[in-house]
Amino acid sequence: MRFGGVVLCGGKSTRMGYAKAWLPFGNEVMLQRVVRLLSEVVSPIVVVAAPQQVLPALPASTQIAVDRQEGRGPLEGLRAGLSALVGACDAAYVASCDSPQLAPPFVRRMIDLLGDCQIAVPCEGAFYHPLAAVYRLSVLPLAEALLAEDRLRPVYLFEKANTRYVPLELLREVDPQLRTLANLNCPEDYANALAAEGLPIVPVPR
Repeated sequence: MRFGGVVLCGGKSTRMGYAKAWLPFGNEVMLQRVVRLLSEVVSPIVVVAAPQQVLPALPASTQIAVDRQEGRGPLEGLRAGLSALVGACDAAYVASCDSPQLAPPFVRRMIDLLGDCQIAVPCEGAFYHPLAAVYRLSVLPLAEALLAEDRLRPVYLFEKANTRYVPLELLREVDPQLRTLANLNCPEDYANALAAEGLPIVPVPR
């Protein structure tokens, strides 16, 4: 099995008030950090942007894909990212650019837990983490069909695919605080993540 990575960064960052991909995080910005951490485990990596979105500098090996339609959520980004990986790998770990505390051992564990399934997704009861999950490229036709029907919630894809729902207890031994799952949606989340990593707290740029 060959595993790649997809990082989605095309959201509008409304609650943050600033493009998350460009938020400083130590000596990097968040998108650079997520790509670097994910590249410790998988290759190639595709970054999925919104149309006309400007991205920070990334390693030359990073591929860039663009959503066909803006504002259609993570399923649109998943389609774009997986499509870019056809022929290069069999499955991909999918992350978002606002998960700068991503732990490479977490990614490895999720890959190990995929088994013969099409998707492995962390879950807490009925709450899922679609942007910390592993997807086989074989789900592409299912994603295309859902997008054509305007059924945009990732849970619809989980219901159609052969999905393994991974309890968080199976992930705590590789990421005890489950920081990989901590998406940064507002300035308070950003400050808390910087503090948790021992980095200077800086205000969200305006």
